[in-house]
Amino acid sequence: MATDEAPIIVLSPAESWELLLSASLGRLALTVGGVLDIYPVNYIAHDDVLTIRTSEGTKLLELTINSNVAFEIDGVGREEGWSVVVKGTARVLETEAEIAGAEQLALQPLVPTEKHVWVRIVPSEISGRRFRLGPPPEDTRSFTNV
Repeated sequence: MATDEAPIIVLSPAESWELLLSASLGRLALTVGGVLDIYPVNYIAHDDVLTIRTSEGTKLLELTINSNVAFEIDGVGREEGWSVVVKGTARVLETEAEIAGAEQLALQPLVPTEKHVWVRIVPSEISGRRFRLGPPPEDTRSFTNV
């Protein structure tokens, strides 16, 4: 990234989607009754949706109570970092056809546990940013003694 570029660059939805395609681990944010929870999940981005696998438990219960979710991924290198946030609706896949299609995806649990529930997140909003890393700019504020 050139030094004359802005330190924060807003990405287009297409650029953000490319980053979603390049990663496999993110954080799923859920809220029920005013209580916010965030869960690390592995996922696959495909066909303009995100798919995750899970099992019975708090995460599954929460997303069935309130299907409005946020999903975030990020990365950092030597010269730049980036972040993508997806807001959307989560739905448990229930039909045989949906489940069979999901099982064809290259998505295996990272933790050696059984995860037989497939969840699809349909994005309603995708936003992303790139961050130029480096030292802070020189402080140009002026202070006067009173």
